[in-house]
Amino acid sequence: MSARLASSSAPPAVAAAAAVAVVRLDLSDFRCYREARLDIDPRPVVLAGPNGAGKTNLLEAVSFLAPGRGLRRARLSEVDRIGGGPWGLHATVATLAGAVEIGTGRDAEGEMRERRLVRIDGATPRSQTALAGVAGVVWLTPQMDRLFLEGGTARRRFLDRLVYGFDPEHATRVAAYEHALRERGRLLRERPADAAWLGAVEEQMAGQGIAIVAARRELAAAIDHAVAEGVGPFPRPRLGLAGTVEGWLDAMPALAAEERLRAALAAGRRADAETGGAGVGPHRSDLWVRHAAKDMPAEHCSTGEQKALLLAIVLADVRLQAAARGVPPILLLDEVAAHLDEERRTHLYDEILALGVQAWLTGTDAALFAPLAGAAQHFRVADAVVTPR
Repeated sequence: MSARLASSSAPPAVAAAAAVAVVRLDLSDFRCYREARLDIDPRPVVLAGPNGAGKTNLLEAVSFLAPGRGLRRARLSEVDRIGGGPWGLHATVATLAGAVEIGTGRDAEGEMRERRLVRIDGATPRSQTALAGVAGVVWLTPQMDRLFLEGGTARRRFLDRLVYGFDPEHATRVAAYEHALRERGRLLRERPADAAWLGAVEEQMAGQGIAIVAARRELAAAIDHAVAEGVGPFPRPRLGLAGTVEGWLDAMPALAAEERLRAALAAGRRADAETGGAGVGPHRSDLWVRHAAKDMPAEHCSTGEQKALLLAIVLADVRLQAAARGVPPILLLDEVAAHLDEERRTHLYDEILALGVQAWLTGTDAALFAPLAGAAQHFRVADAVVTPR
């Protein structure tokens, strides 16, 4: 990972005003918004209003300032306003190096209608990965409440997105590995005797795969260490990774594990041709989380405990990013406050202000955000109209 992870669990000393923050957001044909403009400052942003008013859509727009498909993981065409054209957004992001202009949206030209266009300061980067170099973006949404109950795919995706905040190239490695995995599957179906080409693809999978697992392990261990001394009123989570490749990295150097993965892929060709996919690799890994005080797997905890564990992980990640990068990421918290008791809400707000993070918080009850008072910018959202409170 390119940014070194700090071992301290204490929040770093950062300014109260966010060093990285959205200060202007323009939307066109984005979800329920035909056009919208939001001029803000680096303080936290509170969006309150009834369900279906467009609050989460604004968070989704900010999430597109990071690589990927946004916090809903929607098809790009699904983001288009009904009856409108292809969506687009423009944001001015304040950074330590000065303001950065980001534009992104769905490509309406040619046959690739699901392609996302990105421009940074007027230039087109080689890939979306360049967005991660401008600002980190971390989010927590109600759709993630079942993270501990679903399959490993969602948990791997969650952990990978946290890794992007430290190593933007992790996204490139994950995409390359998944492409090679699909290519190997195609070769096993169509050209199973092409040992040379299969060997080349498996070599790529082994190299990318070990790097992916190593980055995941490093971050999981760093978060586990960061919460070792407690996370205020939130339950302490214990984190780790389970999987065959993880076991290899526990027992041998990375180069030896890479060779073992390459050999395992070659040995598994016949079985993989019958079942599809691959029997071993980082796509089989899983993130495990336990409630430390109860020594209980997260999936066996109550819904409230699971949400608190997840929020503790996200806050630890924000602290680590702030320490490693010198600035915290932008934090998107959708409908989080309503599910926390007063003590945990107070701790959450104190963490946000102490870290100097521009957090975007949504909720139906504006009174829940009263403790933030003048420390945040408060807006009412109703029928896709955003007005200051």
